Amino acid sequence: MRTNLKQAQWMRMGVLAAAAALGGVAAWGQAREAGSLAKTDVGASLYGAFGGAINGNGVAQSPSNAAGGLLEVRHISNPLVGYEVSYAFNRANQSYLQTVTCGLPCELGPVTVSANAHEVTGDWIASVKIGNLRPFALAGGGLLLAVPVGGQLNTSSITKPVFVYGGGLDWEFLPHIGLRGQYRGNLYQAPALSTVFHSTGSLEKTAEPMLGIYLRL
Repeated sequence: MRTNLKQAQWMRMGVLAAAAALGGVAAWGQAREAGSLAKTDVGASLYGAFGGAINGNGVAQSPSNAAGGLLEVRHISNPLVGYEVSYAFNRANQSYLQTVTCGLPCELGPVTVSANAHEVTGDWIASVKIGNLRPFALAGGGLLLAVPVGGQLNTSSITKPVFVYGGGLDWEFLPHIGLRGQYRGNLYQAPALSTVFHSTGSLEKTAEPMLGIYLRL
């Protein structure tokens, strides 16, 4: 009688232990699956910066198209919560032409200012993982610093707030290594780098198609 009672108790304890073990394995599997949706990576991309001519206050301003590079650190927590910090650099030459009154309408310029652009932004990321692919959208803001190259007279550096938006696609073709294609648009007040000309006071848009590589940590 006692032996049967002990056996029943041991069997009950064994069933409870097995159930607890199965529950733990299931919880671990769910946590692992959820964790696989999150990632942290560092990326580097090359891009082209393309901007159009703008006018304002009697000044026509034309930015030059140029190549640039982008570095970014990105963390994705879930499809709706992700963020990154990025730094970008490209040439940012600006050409100015102003219409003035000198008895008759006449033009001052054109004058081209050679400059470099540095941009630092913080961006929000929304993405979804589909196999080895991860399409994403981004929006954020930061600062754009335009710095004339040394040795030019009547020039000054300008810092402007910048709004960033865009989207792209990650393709992880090897474990922890992937390709990233994206488009970024920058919107900011056109920089008046030459002190000889008035500011146009206009908004300038720069389109930046990019292609790069990232390393998932």
